Amino acid sequence: MTSGAALVLRRLQERGETLAVAESLTGGLVAAELTSVPGASRAFRGSVTAYATPLKREVLGVDGALLAERGAVDPSVAQAMAAGVRRILGADWGISTTGVAGPEPQDGKPVGTVFLAVSGPGGVQNVTGLRLNGGRADIRKESVRSLLQLLSGELGEDARAQDTEQNGGN
Repeated sequence: MTSGAALVLRRLQERGETLAVAESLTGGLVAAELTSVPGASRAFRGSVTAYATPLKREVLGVDGALLAERGAVDPSVAQAMAAGVRRILGADWGISTTGVAGPEPQDGKPVGTVFLAVSGPGGVQNVTGLRLNGGRADIRKESVRSLLQLLSGELGEDARAQDTEQNGGN
């Protein structure tokens, strides 16, 4: 269990808000991190692992023309996935991962290309692109960590301050 998952869930619970996850390259790892935290069900609504590109359109509502033009590994696709899972699972926040974990490039994007997105209340939209090194497992693990960190930042400074206090910081 990462402290990132516990931190995000605690902050969501404090705010009375919920979270849904759309995953591609991480294949359920984000949901696994979140559900490893006792009491996760108080804030975590569920997830969709849309590993196959057509599912991004059919289940999450990503525009088919966008997928045809840019492929699944694209910042706009990540944003649409986050917004889509937020809508279909009825959550306050939606987060997503899409990218190339390897071993081969995809859609003309090199291994290690990752896009993470947050869709939240009040029009909060954040997309981050990463270029990660390492093997498949490293890329997937770092994607999970980075996504939880991105959401933590959107949830505010209070979340990070509490983590410092819990770990003996000042």
